[in-house]
Amino acid sequence: MKLGKKIGWRLEALAYDFVGLILKLFPFNGISAFGGWLLRLIGPLTSKHKIARKGLEIAFPEKPQEEIAQILKEQWDNTGRTFAEFPITHRIKAFVDGRVTVKGLEIFKANNPAIIVTGHFANWEIMATVLTQSGLPVRITYRKINNPYIDARVRKQRERYGTKFLVQKSTHKGGRELLEALKNGESVALLNDQKFNTGVSVPFFGQNAMTAQGATRLALKTGRPLLPMAVTRDGANFTVTFYEPIKLETTGEREADVLKGVEQVTKFIEDRIRETPAQWFWVHRRWPKWLYK
Repeated sequence: MKLGKKIGWRLEALAYDFVGLILKLFPFNGISAFGGWLLRLIGPLTSKHKIARKGLEIAFPEKPQEEIAQILKEQWDNTGRTFAEFPITHRIKAFVDGRVTVKGLEIFKANNPAIIVTGHFANWEIMATVLTQSGLPVRITYRKINNPYIDARVRKQRERYGTKFLVQKSTHKGGRELLEALKNGESVALLNDQKFNTGVSVPFFGQNAMTAQGATRLALKTGRPLLPMAVTRDGANFTVTFYEPIKLETTGEREADVLKGVEQVTKFIEDRIRETPAQWFWVHRRWPKWLYK
């Protein structure tokens, strides 16, 4: 490892620690509101703004530019709140403090263990909080952060609000761990809404997008329910909803069944985005690069 990169990572981690220390001094509502205000101010000045705008135009070609501009402003508010809330997520007691309303928990309990699928809605860490504080064992996948010092801090913070079993995504070891978890009666949870170059191409808002197939394959392989969930925000309060399991086809043609299942999961993601378009992570380039030119 080059010394310059290591020093840079250390400085980033120091800045991360400093921000976390400052945030500890303030109430949750105030921190959330400040994060929203800050990103509404500086988000439009970043290169991510163009990506978010183009994504909205791809998804909603029928919407006038005035409406696109309003959604952009609101999505920066949501993104800013989410980032500001993360270092203090451990303060949330999902079934105690009233900040989180949970709907359909009985569906989760009736279908446990399940393969839970969701996306980057509102503050997606709130869903992990609900899962890990539900009293049922759940393993949650994650994508390792390039900066190992920040990655270690993020893992530690997630453990503080109850997430103790994180499985790294896109690895053979991770896949084996997920299968073993299901066999042992543990649910597994996966985010299934970002671009995945080695996935399958399925329609997303009318344009094909490469999409992960792991959740669907796990469900077909194990016979466990494919259970969708989502979260919405109202300021610094949240509603987490479990939905009825997605019914997968088992025709005997495995690859066709996988493709159909991925399409169903993607349709669920799309439907939730249509309900609250400002509460999805638009700064991610979800479609092929040529669509963003």
